[in-house]
Amino acid sequence: MGKETFLARQPIVDAEHRLFAYELLFRQSLASVSAQITSQLQAGVDVISSTLCLGSDWLLHGKLAFINLDEATLMSDFVCLLPPHHVVYEILETVPVTPVLIARIQELRQLGYHFALDDFVCLEEYRPLLSMVDFVKLDMLEQPPEKTVEIIAHIRLNFTGQFIAEKVETREMFDLCRDSGIQYFQGYYFARPENLANKAIQPGQLAVLELMNKVRVCEDLGEIEEPLRRNAALTLRLLRYANSAASGLRQQVHTVRQALTRIGLMTLYRWLALLLVTANPTPTNALLARTAVTRGRLCELLGQSRLNRQAQDELFMTGLFSLAEPLMGIPLAYLLEQLPMPDPIVQALVHQAGPYAPFLKLAEASERGDFGRIARYAADIASSPEEVNLAQLQSLAWTEELAGEVAPTAEPATPAAMPR
Repeated sequence: MGKETFLARQPIVDAEHRLFAYELLFRQSLASVSAQITSQLQAGVDVISSTLCLGSDWLLHGKLAFINLDEATLMSDFVCLLPPHHVVYEILETVPVTPVLIARIQELRQLGYHFALDDFVCLEEYRPLLSMVDFVKLDMLEQPPEKTVEIIAHIRLNFTGQFIAEKVETREMFDLCRDSGIQYFQGYYFARPENLANKAIQPGQLAVLELMNKVRVCEDLGEIEEPLRRNAALTLRLLRYANSAASGLRQQVHTVRQALTRIGLMTLYRWLALLLVTANPTPTNALLARTAVTRGRLCELLGQSRLNRQAQDELFMTGLFSLAEPLMGIPLAYLLEQLPMPDPIVQALVHQAGPYAPFLKLAEASERGDFGRIARYAADIASSPEEVNLAQLQSLAWTEELAGEVAPTAEPATPAAMPR
């Protein structure tokens, strides 16, 4: 659904090994163990873009992000995309110290951004920057330990910030850095960089998420009609779905308001959920999407004689969104931040607990043909393996009716295929 982006993050810790920040690093692929950078500008922009896509709350857990900047990226507008309180921009040692650079740092500092000098060495040209940065990073593999101690003593006259030791690989190296007055540490002794991948949520997906949130809290069709009318692609799909759902009736649906009146808000929410989760057309995801739809329908069918209508709809969402992470390529926690859901759904998806968890576990056991677990979880909801088997067959048949239409339109083949 979107371009796949990659980055790595490596913890920066304090003297007690408590997490202080992450350095975010450019990567070409999820398997990369180091950066192969052909364009520093592109690398910097990709890290900023990935941070925006992944979401700073999930990615950073409330900690700072240290991001390398070359001269071109530092001078670009991209650096202002990230909120100042989340980031520390590292000025690479390859950036020439010029009056233009100093003016740019001053400008960004006025906006609230913080800076670090990366791989610092004692050169006179860096002296004007020492009063403008909050951190100095020292490469522990670049020079002998006594040189590091000498650098710290030398620049203390002009620098009131804090030191970070990079490439700390042994306990002995950590002890030496700590005893030399260094406050923060980074390196293999603590943790190797962790590669992360993300298929960025694209504008079309964002529009669907925004509509789902609006439908969830709003009962006024007028507030939902306007954003739908502004999105031509969604309008066309909605009209096609509404007319399909109304097949057999003489009156066709021609406007967004007619469509909303015809199908109702709950069905609209389900249609948007299907659209969000099943829209990636790759062959692998097409199969996974059918599994998600089948799972959602099975959870719903098993709840029909046991729970009220709202709970049945929520069971459908539970089954559907249980595969959202591999389908959409984004962390489930991030999706739940963007699309808040009722607590029973969150409990089942995140903690495998709560009233909907047995239904979800039963659906998963049915997919695997795990008869022992089927019997166990069926008993948990006062069901039987025979009832589960029948519901599974009905769910597969229902999904087959949707095949070919779920991905582009999420619309059923008959008026009864998607109840309510």
